[in-house]
Parts: sequence; C-alpha cells; structure tokens
Amino acid sequence: MLSRRHLRVKVMQAIYAFLQGDNNDLAKGEKELLKAIKKMYDLYIFILLLLPELIDFGKARIEERKQKRLPTAEDLNPNTKFVDNLLLAKLTNNIYLRREAEVRKLSWAGQPELIKKIYNNIEASDEYATYMNNGDNSYVTGQKFVQSVFKKYVATEEMLHFLFEEKSIYWVDDLDFINSMVVKTIGTIGEDAGDNAPLLPLLKDDDDRRFMLDLFHKTIIHEKEYDELIKPKLQNWEMERVAFMDVLLMKMAISEFLNFPTVPTKVSMNEYIEISKDYSTPQSKVFINGILDKLLADFKRENKIQKTGRGLME
Repeated sequence: MLSRRHLRVKVMQAIYAFLQGDNNDLAKGEKELLKAIKKMYDLYIFILLLLPELIDFGKARIEERKQKRLPTAEDLNPNTKFVDNLLLAKLTNNIYLRREAEVRKLSWAGQPELIKKIYNNIEASDEYATYMNNGDNSYVTGQKFVQSVFKKYVATEEMLHFLFEEKSIYWVDDLDFINSMVVKTIGTIGEDAGDNAPLLPLLKDDDDRRFMLDLFHKTIIHEKEYDELIKPKLQNWEMERVAFMDVLLMKMAISEFLNFPTVPTKVSMNEYIEISKDYSTPQSKVFINGILDKLLADFKRENKIQKTGRGLME
C-alpha cells in the first residue's frame, strides 16, 4: 500500500500538471489525481494476472510436447511441479483478482509472445532447474521460488516495460512500487488461504485518502499566498529563477505546516527534502531546507503552527 511519501509524490505530480496546464477547474484536477491512483491499482491487478497466465502457458506446452510425433519419456511423463505450484493456484482461483480484472477490463489476451518469452526465460534459468529437481514440495519453498523468479524474470523484462508504456502514461513512474506490492502479495498469501484471500489495498484507510485530497486542495487554493511567504526568503534570487519543482515542494510543505495539525513539522520537512532528491536538482535539498527553516521559525514566532496529539505539540 502507498506510504505517505508516495501519496505526497502523487499529489505533487497532480499539482504540477494542474499549475502547468491551462485548466483551472479544481474538481477536474482532483479527478485526475484519483484517476492516477486508480491506474496504479490497475497496474497491480494487471501484473498479478500475469502469473496465472504463465501457468496456463506451461500447461499448454506440456500438452504440446505430449503430442509430438516422437515424444520423449520426459515429454510423456513431465515434471509438473511448476504448473502445480500451490501459491500460483491460489492466485489463479482468487475471486478478488478475477473480480477486479473483470471490473477494470484487464486481460493478457493478445500478448502470447510476451508470455512465451517470460516463460522461456524462467524455464531456462538455474532457479527453475533447482526448484524442479530439489525434491522439496513444500508450500513455502514454492512461494519463495515464485517471488524469486518474479523479481528476476518478470519485473525486469523490457518487453513488459514497453507494453506498460504503451498502455498508460501513468504506469512508468509507478512500476517499481507496484512490483514491490506484487512481491509482498505473493509473500502474504498463506498456505491456508482460500479463494477469498484478500489482495493488498492501495490506500491504507480513509485518513490517507483525506490527507491526499486535502493536501491537493489546500496547496492549490493557497498557492499564491504561499508565493508571498516564500519570496522574502529568497534574498538575491527572484522567484522566476527558482526551479518550479522546488517552489512547488516548498508550497506543499507550508501547506502541511499550517493545515495539518496531526503531521509533525519535522516529518513534513524531511519528506519534501527527500522527494526533492528524486524530482528536482542536486542542490534543491539544501535550498529547500534553508527556506523552510526560515519560514518555520517565522510561523512558530507568529504562533501559526498548531499541532495536536501526543508528541506533536510544538
């Protein structure tokens, strides 16, 4: 599920698109933010669906080999350990996965060559050979094997990345995180789980959804006001010369300082400095930290920081 940092990044991306575009419809901007979140979950479901597809392909290959003109003894009596993997069987039969795929209209139909390539890579691997011949048929061993080959032969497959780029502009930046969710999902489905084993949610609870939407709204509504707070702290810099992303991250931090009583100021500071390392310039972390330090000192002196809850009093 998304951490608060991931939520901040999605909000940052949505605000960036809103402020850089011609649209000034806040409701439409919110809709785009929620769409981006929905698309993240689409990607999660889509990747999970790929694993049962590999089983179906494996079963079809076993049957093809049996029908060869001159089948070998191995063709006629194949090792079915992979296609009988209990973890993969649970995913194949999972009612939530099937329901979400149907509702979201997600399917791997039309991608036989990609599925074949991934299956071939797995089948040719040392991990596969070891798993198929180690004599250990335990659920946990099968589960760990699926996690291992997913990380090595599915998550890294370039053809898969190209497909995701074609299907949605939202998926490229989210792929690493969603792959980690898939790995976690594989690891959390226990041996006793039935067909109704729950999938991971993208948002932890309603508080996270409310945090995300409030941060989006309050930052945009007050962004001109926050401009005026930032400008005096720039010293010899003009606002127009500061990287747009730096200003945006500072505005989001200010919004959290002033409007989110349950979020410690230290947390807000650290989060936006960390985000700047990935989304802005190499100098941004120092620049943003310096400006926010000055602003925070002013806010405290003017008694504008009102934090509530245990350990949050300023």
